[in-house]
Amino acid sequence: MQNLQNSLQEKAKQNIKSIIEDVFEHTEQENAIVVYDTNSLLSNLLYIAYKEALPSASFIDFNLTEPQEILKQLNALKEFDFVALIQSKNFRLDAFRIRVELFKRKIKVIEHPHLSRMSDDEVPCYIDSMFYDKKYYRKTGYALQAKIDSAKGGVIESDGDLLHFDSAFESAKLNIGDYSKMANSGGQFPIGEVFTEAKDLESVHGRVKIFIFSDISYQINRPKTPATLIIEKGQVIATENTTPAFDEILDLIREGEGSVWVREIGFGLNRAFSKTRTVCDTGTYERMCGVHLSLGRKHGMYGKPGFKRGDGKFHIDVFVDTKSVMLDNEVIFKNDRWIVQ
Repeated sequence: MQNLQNSLQEKAKQNIKSIIEDVFEHTEQENAIVVYDTNSLLSNLLYIAYKEALPSASFIDFNLTEPQEILKQLNALKEFDFVALIQSKNFRLDAFRIRVELFKRKIKVIEHPHLSRMSDDEVPCYIDSMFYDKKYYRKTGYALQAKIDSAKGGVIESDGDLLHFDSAFESAKLNIGDYSKMANSGGQFPIGEVFTEAKDLESVHGRVKIFIFSDISYQINRPKTPATLIIEKGQVIATENTTPAFDEILDLIREGEGSVWVREIGFGLNRAFSKTRTVCDTGTYERMCGVHLSLGRKHGMYGKPGFKRGDGKFHIDVFVDTKSVMLDNEVIFKNDRWIVQ
């Protein structure tokens, strides 16, 4: 048991060190602050990993430090300094939104939120998901972005069912650890995703099988049998093989928004997560190597006629039992991996 713990700790240190150097390009000439708690096994592992990877950083125990003192230390940071937030739940400092406020000052931020949603058994999977394969993420991410941005349509196949996108796609967004062309450096980790949506939402039609969905507690829920969504003009009009928990989600969306729209198409890249290797927290598992969709009107990245930014109430991630993905006439995903060049 102790050998396993030591192995996990060493892997966590190496993965964090790689992120600090290869993603954030942090150097000893810049300041670093790590705000942490010790309320979960995972937060403890990450705290020690950052302690070893960033020996010159300042470390603040969120539970033992007054908010005013935390703010004082954060306010002393300069542009391009670095902050890590290791959170078993989610840190709150009154109205101060830590990541947002730090981004405004050009400070690099990495967040590890909701760590207590992961069970102890899932810790090795989470640690593996922090491995930053720079060549893979950047090559695959930019290749996917280019193909999405030039495609006139696409098809997702899930166990014989076909979901058609008879429309070009919105400009693809990247979450691959390259912030050189972005206003802000950082965000929630683990990473690994390229996402978009149909320019014409009503062009989406067909059938799609869902093997995991996000429930009302923001945790993944896996039915014994994949549920089928039947979609016309971009909306879910019928279902097959759903469960009471899945129906509860769909009913909440219908009650709050009138109908269930399909919006985001997420192409996950993180190979630590798969159909069989999961973690409970949806926001973490969202990066799994495969395809997820969002249900509900809410999607702040893309404006649409009749869809005001921030207007929707729901953005529920559902994970496709994907057999293949095709853009125009090219297969880009098969056998649970991306095959773009």
